[in-house]
Amino acid sequence: LHFLSCIFQMDTTQESYLDLFPLDAIVYLTPDSENVLEDIDPKKVYVLGGLVDESIHKKLTLQRAQEQSLQTARLPIREYMVKTVNTKNYHSETLAINQVFDVLSTYYETRSWPAALKAGVSSGKGYVLPDAVK
Repeated sequence: LHFLSCIFQMDTTQESYLDLFPLDAIVYLTPDSENVLEDIDPKKVYVLGGLVDESIHKKLTLQRAQEQSLQTARLPIREYMVKTVNTKNYHSETLAINQVFDVLSTYYETRSWPAALKAGVSSGKGYVLPDAVK
């Protein structure tokens, strides 16, 4: 990931990331991974998997990554955040692509997972930083 002063360059292509990068350089981010993303490696390519409806396609992104023999990782939400009590008892580690991007870009700039998760994980997901619990 290369971030430069909040200006992001993006190239688009119809080619698959599998054809563009070596398999061992690709890390597929999925909330279902058992591997925790502890740091961002500039030599890696991070794939942000995206689905429209998380309730119907449980573990689809993990399955897709496994079928492609890719490394997987998940954001360290459980490690840095706590579940909040809410009326629906709703807790989800599945984020929209823009939220994952916000987490990654904030972490890249600050090297702080709490700051990064605060930037990208809305309280509606049922998780907050421990110091936000009253």
